[in-house]
Amino acid sequence: MLGAVVRRFGHFDLAEDAVQEALLAAALRWREPPDDPRAWLITVASRRLTDLLRSEQARRQREAAWAAAWAAAPEQPPAPPGDDTLVLLFLCCHPALSPASQVALTLRAVGGLSTAEIARAFLVPEGTMTRRITRAKQAIRDSGVPFRMPPPAERAERLGAVLRVLYLIFNEGYAATSGPSLHRVELTAEAIRLTRTVHALLPHDGEVQGLLALMLLTDARRPARTGVDGTLIPMAEQDRGRWDAAAIAEGVALVSAALPRGDVGPYQIQAAIAAVHDEAPAAAATDWVQILALYEVLLRIDDNPVVRLNHAVAAAMVHGPAHGLTLLDALAADDRIADDHRWHAVRAHLLEEAGDPAAARAAYLTAAARSANPPQQRYLHARAARLEP
Repeated sequence: MLGAVVRRFGHFDLAEDAVQEALLAAALRWREPPDDPRAWLITVASRRLTDLLRSEQARRQREAAWAAAWAAAPEQPPAPPGDDTLVLLFLCCHPALSPASQVALTLRAVGGLSTAEIARAFLVPEGTMTRRITRAKQAIRDSGVPFRMPPPAERAERLGAVLRVLYLIFNEGYAATSGPSLHRVELTAEAIRLTRTVHALLPHDGEVQGLLALMLLTDARRPARTGVDGTLIPMAEQDRGRWDAAAIAEGVALVSAALPRGDVGPYQIQAAIAAVHDEAPAAAATDWVQILALYEVLLRIDDNPVVRLNHAVAAAMVHGPAHGLTLLDALAADDRIADDHRWHAVRAHLLEEAGDPAAARAAYLTAAARSANPPQQRYLHARAARLEP
């Protein structure tokens, strides 16, 4: 059934949903199977998929019309479209909540992430995140705020939290912290869709434009990040011919237009870094000096352990692995990153580059033990196995 519907319509995910609904309809309606049960099921699934495709097209048209109306009269926001996701985004970013609670609640309510996934994204224990989300829900309930878009002044105040939410949803989709797959395409697609909607509403905001560029430039590499068996392939070993050239071109155009306008923020800088990576014809041709300079700018405006980790990698590529290891050692005292698998994986790579295979192997195994994602675990174990004496 699934093969027949996908062959006719494409849209694998929607086809799968339609087939499941056809099976459910059969279970509820059949007293005995019809003469040709397969044909009956395919017909019902095809009708349901047609409805889903029409609904999706209508939703996109409503959102586009809403965005155009809002851009034309920002002081009088029009009624929201049938898809209330964007309204929910701004609602969860209510000023009664702390910035961390805004992001956590939106990831749970809009992004559909589990509490454990959100806790890993925030580098905090799961129990802490559970309490944070519970308190945030209570605060929203007690505030009595109506379910509608906030007026322009409040909208500007909440925009930073909204962008942070979209950024974390995208990251969870691009490099899933748990589950059987390296990617969760439904999350990256939803993050890009929502960011496009926000960009349509605020076309002159540099950080909105930078975030959309960052997502496109990063997601462009996704087709080459895994092998046919789902094995993780690091950027330096990827077939760049499989990168999405159209997404790269759009991302580069967006960030190139945003940067000259001034008021440069962290998303624009990260997008610029991604653009340098994507425009290199080969890994060896990457302009690491420029990337290092961009990370040093990023540290001045958004100093956090993940940025410092990436800065250490860039510094190692420019000044050698020993210099990178020195920067990593300085991060070892930061509990937000020291127990994260990414810190140990970077350390393992730099130790390997520095000519210490035994220490590198131990670090790869430690990184694997701290990762909750099976493809990442397999990759790290494979790197460790290469270094066995």
